[in-house]
Amino acid sequence: MKKNWRLNPKITPDLQNQFPEINPIVLQLLDEMGINTQEKIDEFWNPDYGQDLHNPFLFLDMEKAVKRIFKAIKKEEKILIWGDYDADGVTSSAVLYSTLKKLGAQVEVYLPDRELEGCGLNIEGLKKLKNKKIKLIITVDCGISNAEEAELVKKLGIDLIITDHHSQPLKLPKAYAIINPKLEKEKYPFRELAGVGVAFKLAQALLKESKIDIEKGFEKWLLDLVALGTVADCEPLLGENRTLVKYGLVVLNKTRRLGLQELIKISNLNNLLDSEHISFQLGPRLNAASRMDHANTAFELLTTESEKEAREIAKKLNQINQQRQLMIGKIMQEAKEQIKGEKDKKIIIVESPKKWFWPVGIIGLVAGRLQDELYKPVIVITKIDKKGLQGSSRSVPEFNIVKALQECGRHLLRYGGHPEASGFSLEENKLSEFKEEINKIAERELKNLELFSWLKINAKLDLGDINWDLQEELEKFEPFGESNKKPKFLSVNLQITGLEKLGKNEQHLKLSVIQSSFNSKKFIGFGLGKTIGSKLKIGDMVDIVFELGVNEWNGNKELQMKIIEIDITNIK
Repeated sequence: MKKNWRLNPKITPDLQNQFPEINPIVLQLLDEMGINTQEKIDEFWNPDYGQDLHNPFLFLDMEKAVKRIFKAIKKEEKILIWGDYDADGVTSSAVLYSTLKKLGAQVEVYLPDRELEGCGLNIEGLKKLKNKKIKLIITVDCGISNAEEAELVKKLGIDLIITDHHSQPLKLPKAYAIINPKLEKEKYPFRELAGVGVAFKLAQALLKESKIDIEKGFEKWLLDLVALGTVADCEPLLGENRTLVKYGLVVLNKTRRLGLQELIKISNLNNLLDSEHISFQLGPRLNAASRMDHANTAFELLTTESEKEAREIAKKLNQINQQRQLMIGKIMQEAKEQIKGEKDKKIIIVESPKKWFWPVGIIGLVAGRLQDELYKPVIVITKIDKKGLQGSSRSVPEFNIVKALQECGRHLLRYGGHPEASGFSLEENKLSEFKEEINKIAERELKNLELFSWLKINAKLDLGDINWDLQEELEKFEPFGESNKKPKFLSVNLQITGLEKLGKNEQHLKLSVIQSSFNSKKFIGFGLGKTIGSKLKIGDMVDIVFELGVNEWNGNKELQMKIIEIDITNIK
């Protein structure tokens, strides 16, 4: 779906006069993120690991949690890390596992099966621990929505420390300690940590209070995992997250983890790694483990000390990621068939057909793609057993899906997540009532609202403005990601002077264009060869929205203008 274009307004003359030394385009990008004082600019452009990270003991329950963990280590009690199955949960588990092992703890990790158990603590999984003599459970990237399960943990005589970053539910679990920046009572200065960020803060606190000698730099060597989990979970790359990811990318580029070394190789990543490589290459391969196999595979990759095992696991993850891609294509076709004639509804709900059940690990990705195409809240539901259903939802900023699920809570077995992405489970006989109620909520909340998918364009550029000086200034904004998106620029009144289709199946598009008296520039459109490329011809006048970057090939570097959208219509 082509989006509506919205060009952001230019900065005020007053702001430009305040910072005459900064390129107006760069200053505009900073101002759009609220970075408009010298102090904020310095902090954003120069993240400092020693100064910008908050003291982990600012968490209200951190001291209590640390003391309990050291007590367990001293008394040689068995500790269980209960993680989530996605990339954030797996990296969180690896961060805490590595730290506790280094401190001499007796520790093991439990990652639930995505399809059979779902996320967070679960009753059946906890019952398996009865004879394992576990004395302390520490959750990572989960647990905040597990009030009922926390009661069972207590009955089993096990202490529970919850570390999580998901939104606070109506009923908090009773635990020995809860470390979650999104708790209403929490005073920690930064609320947007990923699950791995919270696990890292606990690791930081433990290392700070440790009485044994730890190798210098151990804490920073954990940052490759922090960067992976934070970017893969689409957390805002501002504030403390920006510092963690910026330093984490440095560590990732020289990672000592054999599994990551092999995953990077098999992903054919030969250049300097950045956040996009995590988002589109490494993160999906780690997530493929739980979607198509089991999260243990990804955890083993991150913690193995065997070169042979690292190669084998990386190869396996690469293969199942390819299977995942094929599966998504098939399910998307079936889902689109279902929603024909339903696109006027405020919320789209699709269900797996009776002939086969869509894999639980895939439905969230399908929901995301449908939401992106339709710009509406989307729920995708599949069957997990004879009576049980599981759902995954993706929403728009105008509709808080977690709040909607709370209202439908009496129909659900469990639910949790974020305002724009969440999951839930329910019994099949409750489905009709659930659908009826959530449709009513969507009708109420979105009444009289016309939803548009806007493509935000940061600035208009003439071809003459595109140069290496601008690119070098844009590189100061890295790492790009959530809340610090790669800037999108618009060039208008471009005449096509050259048109070439690239790739084995001519799936990519390369355009040469001129603008007034400016020299010709080349633009590349990945995946556009058979779509927009088939509608263009030499001599056409077009407007192009693009991202500026660098193409490195055979040791050569050149500026690359990647086409996002191309049109001849006016900006709205």
